Amino acid sequence: MKKISVLLAHLFLLSILVSCNNKKYTEVVEVPLPTAEEKVIMGMPDDVKANEGSFLLEKLPYSYDALAPNISVFTMENHYSKHYLTYTNNLNKAIEGTPLENLTIEEVLAKLDPSVLDIKNNAGGYYNHSLYFKCMGPKAGGQPKDTLAAAITKKFGSFDNFTTAFKDEATKQFGSGWVWLIVDRSGSLQVTSTQNQDNPMMRNATIPGKPILALDLWEHAYYLDYQYKRKNYVDAFFNVINWKKVGENYVEAIQK
Repeated sequence: MKKISVLLAHLFLLSILVSCNNKKYTEVVEVPLPTAEEKVIMGMPDDVKANEGSFLLEKLPYSYDALAPNISVFTMENHYSKHYLTYTNNLNKAIEGTPLENLTIEEVLAKLDPSVLDIKNNAGGYYNHSLYFKCMGPKAGGQPKDTLAAAITKKFGSFDNFTTAFKDEATKQFGSGWVWLIVDRSGSLQVTSTQNQDNPMMRNATIPGKPILALDLWEHAYYLDYQYKRKNYVDAFFNVINWKKVGENYVEAIQK
């Protein structure tokens, strides 16, 4: 019986070899998938240049992969080198030859006519993204300190209360837009939001003021990473907020 089993095993192996020689047998081999880095060769943020015009891209103060896993390398590269670049180029084109051409971006936002959508949308897109990228950083998160921490506690009662208010504002925002922490005209902190690329420095702002923290709620800011789970993106944003920079923004705002 043992000899018969051995004979059958040999015959089975022989049949496989014959099948392979006749190319009638296909072997399934598990091949490891390439990593994300092997699939895509990313450029560097410093390689991205705007067309000639009044405004340049604000330099990204970290590499595309620096905010992972909260914001992936793919989202950052797409956001900075595609969307932000497009707003910059379109703004330069829209204001060329107009009285806005030689102004600062803050002056452009204050003076523009909100009914002129080409200028409003691209000026907002440029300013909003410039602030958003600077408000984040690697090894960030945590809580603000010093002057900003005291101002948040004074206004909201605690940092936790501020976090809840900010996230609630993001949750109730319908469609594309932005959530802001601003210094209003009385010098007080406020959490507010705007639609599309509007911001609190424009004449049509419901709550006008100087933004010191910006959260992008357009799908291009999070969909590659979180799909429809925008709340998860909002939570992750708090892991990368550069509170040192936001604190500097606050001090600058209250001194003006």
